[in-house]
Amino acid sequence: MARKIKITAGNVTANASLNDTKTADAIWQALPLEASASTWGDEIYFRIPVEMGSENAQATVELGDLGYWPPGTAMCIFFGPTPSSSGDEIRPASPVNVFGKVEGDPKVFKAVRGGAKITVERVE
Repeated sequence: MARKIKITAGNVTANASLNDTKTADAIWQALPLEASASTWGDEIYFRIPVEMGSENAQATVELGDLGYWPPGTAMCIFFGPTPSSSGDEIRPASPVNVFGKVEGDPKVFKAVRGGAKITVERVE
């Protein structure tokens, strides 16, 4: 069965599906999470209590991907270009483990400002 999560950031809520990776398993086990959102271009990121190494880490990601950034032990939500992007690509600061995907339009996260409260919880 597909594992689903609900992400609430400020006034924005979206569901996402997790993939079948060790990174997704570790994050699923750590839920629920609560943090303060940071932004970097069209990316939200926040520290989480999960420590993983690289797992098929990707230097570029797709719109709506959820990534885990090993150097910062952070979860990332990608909804557009970052300061490292070139052209239409979405490029994290360094490679991330992609562990899920936002359902629907990930650009709703453009309304979220740095410092917003963010929660991630299981959808049972």
